[in-house]
Amino acid sequence: MTTQYDAIVVGARCAGSPTAMLLARKGYRVLAVDRATFPSDTISTHHIHAPGVSALERWGLLDSVVATGAPPIDTYAVDFGPFTITGRPGTAYAPRRTVLDKLLVDAASEAGAEIRQAFTVESLVVEDGRVTGIRGYAKGGSTVTERAGVVVGADGRYSFVADAVDAAEYDTKPKLLASYYSYWSDLPMDGRFANWVRPRRGIAAWPTNDGLTLVIAGWPYREFEANRNDVERHFFDTLDAAPEFAERVRGAKREAHFVGAAVPGYFRKPYGPGWALVGDAGYNRDYITAQGISDAFRDAEACAHALDQTFTGARPFEEAMEDFTSRRDAQVKAMYELTADFASLEPPPPELQQLLAAVSRSPEAMDDFARVLAGVTSPAEFFSDENTGRILAAAA
Repeated sequence: MTTQYDAIVVGARCAGSPTAMLLARKGYRVLAVDRATFPSDTISTHHIHAPGVSALERWGLLDSVVATGAPPIDTYAVDFGPFTITGRPGTAYAPRRTVLDKLLVDAASEAGAEIRQAFTVESLVVEDGRVTGIRGYAKGGSTVTERAGVVVGADGRYSFVADAVDAAEYDTKPKLLASYYSYWSDLPMDGRFANWVRPRRGIAAWPTNDGLTLVIAGWPYREFEANRNDVERHFFDTLDAAPEFAERVRGAKREAHFVGAAVPGYFRKPYGPGWALVGDAGYNRDYITAQGISDAFRDAEACAHALDQTFTGARPFEEAMEDFTSRRDAQVKAMYELTADFASLEPPPPELQQLLAAVSRSPEAMDDFARVLAGVTSPAEFFSDENTGRILAAAA
């Protein structure tokens, strides 16, 4: 007999499990499926800025994240060469995805959502132009059909759901940056989210679980093919642009293989008849600004709220989801553009260099800039004529 769910969530990581959890907490019948089993890793820089940390606190999960041993990160430092901007935007954490995703899956299950791991979705069920469910199978099992009022795609950049419904893309950007990362022991970061910005090169590092530090290095995507066959050499050549840090890394111990990615930027229309998209399935930006998890949490809350309005009859589905879309786009657009600027690894134009140098001479302005990097303050607000004029005047 076919079970009728209120919602089926495809994908159970940082966007999917919170969406399932929040809907289940409201009393809805939710099924969440994922091809993976948990705990398991995925390519991710897994940094959670202060807005994402606030979401974990609202959901009652922050203490569980802290208990995993992921150290707090309370200082952001960006070394531009001639000067460094160091600010405190609020506490962040960077738990490994093996830890975080399992915690989120468990929270969704505890809230009452049904979780099916190692489950592959073969197709969507579409009736009269509307998505009404999924067909798929568990590992070693036969194909089953499950139906729901809405199917939510939370299945990442290569979203099966987005592809199946042909979700329209807009405001796209090409791959700009090729980045590789690994983990080192004996490389303490003292609670710092550290970045080094150099012409056509970028470096970053921050602490995570088990006393390890993630170190990431990147170069323009146009160099990807030339560098891909000797990643380790090019990685350390990039670190040499920050000699003191490079020496520290060489004195530490690498504990994992190098992992890399290059990702495009896009917005997708995140809803249609019987379907919705959250997280990277609906919107993606280069991970140089590490906004992905915080964005996924924001989407989960906003989408769950919109669906709750729909399920209760407070608003029609189209109206609630159009509001979800417009709010999402307005909230992330300025960071989307700033992220693309950073990912280009082009030297800042002279007027921006002048502004950043002025920022580096003011503790208040440095904290404000750090809040931009953390997604607390919109870049549009920080880089407004009024605010930049005030920073430049104070420096003068």
